Amino acid sequence: MLPKASSRVAEVVKLANVIAREYDQEYVGTEHLLLAIHREGTGKGAKVLKKNGVEEGAMRGEIDVLVKKRMEETWVFGRLPGTPHFKNVMALAIEQCQQLESKTVCTEHILLALIKERSSVAGQALKNLGLSFDKARADVQEMSSAA
Repeated sequence: MLPKASSRVAEVVKLANVIAREYDQEYVGTEHLLLAIHREGTGKGAKVLKKNGVEEGAMRGEIDVLVKKRMEETWVFGRLPGTPHFKNVMALAIEQCQQLESKTVCTEHILLALIKERSSVAGQALKNLGLSFDKARADVQEMSSAA
């Protein structure tokens, strides 16, 4: 049986849509999910980001550079920009939820999935900002055991 998504995840998805519109983009990508987790601010995903010094301004800067680079590559090499792997991230979030023996998919599971989706804008931004999967997962487990 698949776990249900928390109400916080629903809020993050709504915020991701708002952020995508702020970027004038016609899709919701991993970068928008990452920024939404931080902007929502109350979930364990946001707490892990904050604990590791990953601030919204730095994330936006990394994301802007990565998106611009991908757009330049598209123009220069004639490649289409990669479709965001939103479905993959959500499947990975469910996997993380189950591995951590949670009953509900929460922001921390999405954050871990974003880190694992290395080829995505969010995954690359988090790598560039120094947040590893192992560190984030350890923080999530610490926060969960303290709860």
